[in-house]
Amino acid sequence: MAAESAGPGLRERNKQRRQDAVVRAAYRLFAERGYDATTVADIAAAAEVAPRTVAMYFRSKQDIALSRFGEAADELTSALRQRDPGETVPQVLARWLRTDERPADREIKQLSKRLFAANPELSALRAARMTAAISEGAAAVAAQAGLAAGSPGPRIAAVAAAAILIELADTPAGAERDLAIDTAMRFLDAGIAAL
Repeated sequence: MAAESAGPGLRERNKQRRQDAVVRAAYRLFAERGYDATTVADIAAAAEVAPRTVAMYFRSKQDIALSRFGEAADELTSALRQRDPGETVPQVLARWLRTDERPADREIKQLSKRLFAANPELSALRAARMTAAISEGAAAVAAQAGLAAGSPGPRIAAVAAAAILIELADTPAGAERDLAIDTAMRFLDAGIAAL
């Protein structure tokens, strides 16, 4: 029993490996062939799983393409909702960006960058996935700036923050990303102060 509490079991690890293989294969194919030209059967073959296995994890190709970003947007929305009293929106964003770094994700981030560069229609869908985070961010900025909820300034700041996050989402860890985060947070702080 002690071994079970030490981490996920074999079944969960195998499931996660298969799901990761599907995402990696899909990202590679979407970047190389294009989203529309890639079928679920192509993804399954490249991931060395059955098409039914792909369907078990993802309802559609779109869900595969946006899976990483959708999860990240949900995590960010949660971080904004659970921020500490007095914690500013840029502080939450900077903390979230820095803790979102997973060293093993360098390859998937590179594939993701290629995927979205090759498929602009998916970039638009990625931005749409930020709706909840933008709403939560706008409310937090309004509270931080002492403005009424629904004021245009906080929403503008939240949309700017979302654009920053989309830009940094696939930037690998390192000095360049750290500098970009610092610069972006100074920009947001100044924008919020101007409200």
